[in-house]
Amino acid sequence: MMSLNSSSALNAQAQVPLWARILLGVVFIVAGFFILGDVIVATLISTVIIGACAIVAGVYEVFHAFWTKGWGGFFWHIILGILYVIGGVMLVTQPVAGSLVLTYVLGVVLLVSGFVRLYLGTIFWSQFGWPLALSGIFGVIAGLIILFGWPVSGLFVLGYLLGFDMLFQGVGWLLLALQPRPGNATA
Repeated sequence: MMSLNSSSALNAQAQVPLWARILLGVVFIVAGFFILGDVIVATLISTVIIGACAIVAGVYEVFHAFWTKGWGGFFWHIILGILYVIGGVMLVTQPVAGSLVLTYVLGVVLLVSGFVRLYLGTIFWSQFGWPLALSGIFGVIAGLIILFGWPVSGLFVLGYLLGFDMLFQGVGWLLLALQPRPGNATA
């Protein structure tokens, strides 16, 4: 049985050289600013990439159905694979409409998951309620902002999320580079 602890994470950090952590941080930050420079193009490219991934997953799902005939649900695997391929083709061939649909779904998911976290935060207040409730409030607000701004928000939300994610990834790698390496205690 494998256990996860902080010492294994520190050992993994020690294996990544300092120059690589700094380089990753800088590359992610530059990529984030590049993406934020034209969020509409980034949104459309993201939509096409998501569509391509859906096509690959759908084709795999269809082939997988033939490999695992004995598992049952053969036709469900075929139908699911075909739906993935159809959805992926639609995203690749119509990235503007696809980004609108993806953004709308994202807004609904954030809104619903925000309400669920808010509800669970109030139910389990004594254990971990306030952070969960706060997270739920932010989810509801984010979902409402996306949905009230839709369809216009569909043209830039995915690009903004990707750009800011890259920036935060870069900052995270740079902060990791600043951490002392295990076994190299500094006075």
